[in-house]
Amino acid sequence: MNEDLKHRFYISTDKSKLDIAMIHDFLRNSYWAENIPLGILEKSIANSLCFGLYEEQQQVGFARVITDYATSAFLKDVFILEPYRGQGLGTWFVQFILNYPELQDVQKWLLGTKDAHGLYRRYGFKKSTAPEKLMMRSNPNAYQHQN
Repeated sequence: MNEDLKHRFYISTDKSKLDIAMIHDFLRNSYWAENIPLGILEKSIANSLCFGLYEEQQQVGFARVITDYATSAFLKDVFILEPYRGQGLGTWFVQFILNYPELQDVQKWLLGTKDAHGLYRRYGFKKSTAPEKLMMRSNPNAYQHQN
């Protein structure tokens, strides 16, 4: 990303700046959070370390980290709006998150992605070396009782 772009954009963890409507619109149409109810999204934001990417006052990207700030972190919901892709913003955004001072003690990072393996490999993410040790519990009907 060139320096001119870095001066046009900034990253903040201030949740009061987040454009919840934009985030909800994007995520409810994504493959990983399809149809997420607004209340569930708001609860997830309230209980996560959130990062917003902004051009002036307009939010153009979002990510959140579920973490204890010491042993583990789960990188979730990372996106850059379509008109802003291809400029290096995603790379800068992920690098900023992984270098965030309060997360430097984290020993294990997790994430799930269907199509961005190349981006995350640059930062040391790889397939689990012991997938047989990882387990997951899924509740596919969790959103049905939400508005």
